[in-house]
Amino acid sequence: MSDKTDILIAGGGLNGTALAIALGRAGLRVTLVDPLPAETRGDRAFDGRGYALALSSQRLLAAIGVWREVAAQSQPILHITVSDGRAGEGASPLALEFDHAEIEEAPMGHMVEDRVLRPALLAALAGTEGVTHLPGVSVADHTATGPDVAVTLSDGRRITAELLVACDGKQSPTATRAGIGRMGWAYGQTALVCAVEHDKPHNGTAHQFFMPPGPLAILPLPGNRSSIVWTERHATAGAIAGLDDAGYLAALRPRFGDFLGEIRLAGARFTYPLSLSVAERFVGDRLALAGDAAHAVHPIAGQGLNAGLKDVAALAEVLVEARRRGEDIGRVDVLRRYERWRRFDTMTLAIATDAFNRLFSNDSSILRLGRDLGLGLVGRLPGLRRGFIREAAGLTGDLPRLSRGLPL
Repeated sequence: MSDKTDILIAGGGLNGTALAIALGRAGLRVTLVDPLPAETRGDRAFDGRGYALALSSQRLLAAIGVWREVAAQSQPILHITVSDGRAGEGASPLALEFDHAEIEEAPMGHMVEDRVLRPALLAALAGTEGVTHLPGVSVADHTATGPDVAVTLSDGRRITAELLVACDGKQSPTATRAGIGRMGWAYGQTALVCAVEHDKPHNGTAHQFFMPPGPLAILPLPGNRSSIVWTERHATAGAIAGLDDAGYLAALRPRFGDFLGEIRLAGARFTYPLSLSVAERFVGDRLALAGDAAHAVHPIAGQGLNAGLKDVAALAEVLVEARRRGEDIGRVDVLRRYERWRRFDTMTLAIATDAFNRLFSNDSSILRLGRDLGLGLVGRLPGLRRGFIREAAGLTGDLPRLSRGLPL
C-alpha cells in the first residue's frame, strides 16, 4: 500500500520538526518520519543539554508559533566574554567583551533547554494541519522516478512524495544512498557536555574560555545553572568521562574557575567526538539535505543548530514560493536555489570555525600572544565588535523570511 504526500522528511530532530511545521503552516502536505519513539522525543526530564539560539533562530521559532511556548523558560544571553588561558591559571587579562546593548534588536540570543524545546516543537507539530508524524520508524530506501520519489519505510510501508528532505544527521543514510559524498576531517577532540548548578548568579553572561586542548563554553541556563561544552583531546576526554561525578567535578573545577562559587553537577553527562563534515552537494534528484545531513561544524561558536535552522528557513521559503508559482518543488533547478542560498554561508562558517579551533587549540607562545593582542584589538574597535555581535546573533547576510520573524 502506498501513500502520497508533497514532502517527506527523514529525521525527526529539531531541524526536521521545525521544517515540517513551517511547510505545513504554509499549506503543504508533509510526512515526518522519525526513528525515535514520540515518548523519547517528548521526555521532559532535565538531562543538562541546552541550545544557544541566535536571535535569528528565536525569530524563526516565533514565526512558526513555537517561541511563545518556550519563552518563559528561556534565558536571554545578555553578555559574552571571550578569553584565552590555561586550566588552573585563569584567563588572560585581555578578554573580549560583547554586550547586547550594542545592538538595537534584542538580546543576542537565548539559551533553551532540550527538555523544553523538543516538547514544544512536538506540540506545534501535532497542531499543524496537513502534517503526518510517523515516530518509531525510519526511511529504509528511496528511489527517484520521474515526478516522484518512492520511499520505503522500515516497517514496510511505501510513501510517494514529490521531494525527500534528509534531516537524518551527519552520517545521513539518505545522502549515502543518493551517492552524495562528504568533505571533512576529525579534530582529535571530544566535547564533554553537562550542566552545573552554581552558588552565584551568572547574570545572563556566556563565557568562551580557550585552552590549549580546546575551548570551554559556559552558557547561562535559567536560574543558577549553566550548560557546559568542554573540549578535550580524545584520550583526556575518555579518561575524564570514565570518572565518577566527584572526579569529573575535580577535573572541571580548575578549568571552570571559582567566579560563580561552588559548582555541582545537574543532570546527565554526554560525550561527542568532534569533526568537520560538509556534504559535497546539498541537493540531488528529488532530494534536499538540511542541518547536519548537509553540514556539521565544530561547536566552537555554538552555531551548529543555528545554521541548521537557517537551512530550514531558506528551504521552506524556496519550496513555498515554487509551489505558489506552480513549479515542481522536487525539480533540481528549484532545489539549487536553496543550495546557492545556503552553500556559501555554510562554507564560510565551516572555514571560520575550523580556523578558530586551530588558532586557539594549541599552546604556542607566539600564537598565544597574537591571540591576546587580537582579542584586545577587537575589544577597542566598537564597529568591529558590533559586527561580531551581529554575526553571533545571526543577523548578517541574506536572511530568509522566517529568520527575520516574518511568515512565508
